[in-house]
Amino acid sequence: MIASTAPWGAEKATALLVLSDGTVVEGRGLGATGDAIGEVCFNTALTGYQEILTDPSYAGQIVTFTFPHIGNVGANGEDIEDLTPAARAGAVGAVFRADVTNPSNYRSAENLDDWLKRRGIVAISGIDTRALTARIRDLGVPHAVIAHSPDGIFDVEDLKKRAAEWHGLVGLDLAKEVTSGQSSTWKETAWAWNEGYGEQTDPSMHIVAIDYGVKRNILRLMAGLGAEVTVVPANTPAEDILAMRPDGIFLSNGPGDPAATGEYAVPVIRDLLDADLPMFGICLGHQMLALAVGGKTTKMHQGHHGANHPVKDYTTGKVEIVSMNHGFAVDGDSLPEGVEETHVSLFDGSNCGIALAGKPVFSVQHHPEASPGPQDSHYLFRRFVNLIRERKGEPALAER
Repeated sequence: MIASTAPWGAEKATALLVLSDGTVVEGRGLGATGDAIGEVCFNTALTGYQEILTDPSYAGQIVTFTFPHIGNVGANGEDIEDLTPAARAGAVGAVFRADVTNPSNYRSAENLDDWLKRRGIVAISGIDTRALTARIRDLGVPHAVIAHSPDGIFDVEDLKKRAAEWHGLVGLDLAKEVTSGQSSTWKETAWAWNEGYGEQTDPSMHIVAIDYGVKRNILRLMAGLGAEVTVVPANTPAEDILAMRPDGIFLSNGPGDPAATGEYAVPVIRDLLDADLPMFGICLGHQMLALAVGGKTTKMHQGHHGANHPVKDYTTGKVEIVSMNHGFAVDGDSLPEGVEETHVSLFDGSNCGIALAGKPVFSVQHHPEASPGPQDSHYLFRRFVNLIRERKGEPALAER
């Protein structure tokens, strides 16, 4: 049973979360009015709700926050991760335990409720998120409709019907919905305390990033290591990418089913592999690299979403605490000869990284850009840049 946490009394619910099995959960509405349909997942991060909700990898999903107090630090214009905010790439809905309170942080520019309205994100508070999380762990991610109506009037039967009939994420190419509309140059570097973001004005290398739903902090970290980054749309042909004379290729994160996006992305990746350039992939980019070399991907029971996931890097023997956000995974048993499994989740043993034998090519499932999350895996960007520097005859940067 998933119940409201508030004693409603005579107060009418202004939001509903309607699951595909017919379960109806009442709560208080906030954010955008109307409704949205998606897959309900849970995220265990304690901080970084703006980064989570604007991560394009969450397209088509309703995020349940296991931390009860969301919104305490407000919202601002800096802590967003989607490249094109106007497209509203990211989560379609949010589920909170406690009501959003007035913010208390010197960087806050507005209340989270107001920010959610501007972003078009439908949200509900007053939900027993522990019970919802337990249900997801036991039964898998449900499909649902989240609805917000200030007058408390809902067509519940229609919401149930829509939730039950939704097709889900399997077979769905969402990268085309969140990718850039045209190529652009990225120069912004990582945020520094009380200084804000910097700018790369003297790049020493050129990286082309294929945007399947890229996060800003990924681009910032590459720029901060000396790269001029050209961001190109997800369907850009290999010949157009190679005509830009890149020193390295980056395959970005993104939403949806990798097999669906792979229908047009995998042939491009295979052509780029033939060019023998350094290549690095994250999340969806990792999954599609695996598909390109003959591996397979599978839909996960509940997915991995949070900033406290332990991953072992077999190349160093070290265990890292990392940020994750994925509902599909590479099947480690499907990897062909010549593809090394480099990282593995210590929660469930699922694949979290590969490298190609004899090629300067590797990828990881987790999010080393740490936005939000720990910075244990920042070294992976240096590893990628060092592959480029080696090709250019330049000394390597220290990985740690």
